[in-house]
Amino acid sequence: MKFSAQEEYGLRCLLQIARLTGDSSMTIPEISKLEGLTQPHVAKLMMILRKGGFIKSTRGQSGGYTLAQSADKIVLGDVLNALGGRLYDEEFCGKHSGHHSICTHAIDCSVRSVWQIVQTAVDDVVYKISLADLMIQSEPTTNVTIFSEPRRLQPVRS
Repeated sequence: MKFSAQEEYGLRCLLQIARLTGDSSMTIPEISKLEGLTQPHVAKLMMILRKGGFIKSTRGQSGGYTLAQSADKIVLGDVLNALGGRLYDEEFCGKHSGHHSICTHAIDCSVRSVWQIVQTAVDDVVYKISLADLMIQSEPTTNVTIFSEPRRLQPVRS
């Protein structure tokens, strides 16, 4: 399983903005330089993050980007969903039906239950981590309990 470059870079750009103090804002050229990305790429990521409600922009000479809400209210799962979407959603099977209009395994699909289990496991992690958690320098998840005890995942029946 892979996370996309858009998710990685978008999250890194969002973290740059989150680290600002006071009434500071950050411009596309500043973010571009810090992250080693092209300005058009950063502009695209800023547009996605702004439309997702994570950042706000201010025009003008002292303008730039700031968080739209506090870092502890921005959840990693929401950011990843805005930047790249979920691994599995209800339209998944329709997008992977081959040359048919519907998947040939629509009734009895053992693969779908695996993707549902994987999505649930990912959600169990990314929806418990805030942007503020990621800003902690030493260990980003020290105050997040991902799983309280080891567990065995059960297949989802649909």
